[in-house]
Amino acid sequence: MSNPRQILTTLLPHLKTAALYAHQIQSAIASQPSKTEADNFFGAALTDADLSVQTAIEVALLAHFPDIRFYGEEYEKSYNTKYFKAIDLGAENDYLVTLDPIDGTQFYLDGYSNYQIILTVLNHDEYEAVIALTPAQQSYYYALRHEGIFYGDFDTPLDDCQPFTLPPPQPVVYLSWGLGHLADKIAPHYSVLDIEKAYSRDRQIPNVNGILSGDLTGAMIRNGKWIDGGAIAFLAQTAGCIVTTLDGSPPPPLHTCKDYQRPGLIIATSPEVHQHLLTVCNP
Repeated sequence: MSNPRQILTTLLPHLKTAALYAHQIQSAIASQPSKTEADNFFGAALTDADLSVQTAIEVALLAHFPDIRFYGEEYEKSYNTKYFKAIDLGAENDYLVTLDPIDGTQFYLDGYSNYQIILTVLNHDEYEAVIALTPAQQSYYYALRHEGIFYGDFDTPLDDCQPFTLPPPQPVVYLSWGLGHLADKIAPHYSVLDIEKAYSRDRQIPNVNGILSGDLTGAMIRNGKWIDGGAIAFLAQTAGCIVTTLDGSPPPPLHTCKDYQRPGLIIATSPEVHQHLLTVCNP
């Protein structure tokens, strides 16, 4: 059975090609019909790049790991879903690979650079691996369970990447869609980036992945979707951030979760920031 490192190593060239493709066509991208089930325009955004990137990775997975479980964000539109072993979480060491083909599709549509391609390897209880590529910067982060987090550019093989250290953060806290009611309580301590109000088609603002770039000192997300927010939380936690649910509990085992997501999460770069945000949620 293939291990998580082998999966990342095998898929990395395909992920890089997909990333270069996404970057190349960004300026000319044509939007597909929105996802009607989404509750905000970020979740509703869908592009040709989402569908094409997912197809490219599906082809690579089926060629190299034909017995793997796979859940891609666009699985309902994919021609390949029926060829995978399953789309749900398996037993211990029966890994589920997930993919967010364009994390931050609205950022992508608006021409911004802070979108990513995120692939994960999930075990029954926890993330085994996450890799997040930033096409506009031709760079990527990856983390392996119990092995740390690493950073490299597209010319750097997986095994040659350098250990990643969090940069000094800006005193900014990100609030995901639906958590804007907490902004006034956070404002005495930090600048608040309430995505529902702050997003602009004229000026780039940090996404959740800003926790890794130093643009944020904390983030609160309404749900930790396995394919994106939960994956970034795993990267951040591996880098030394504190990650809990909104009530301060450890993130629950994956097999206890529903709908491919953990509950709402706090991601903080220090115990002080975490305590501030926890107090806001639980006065």
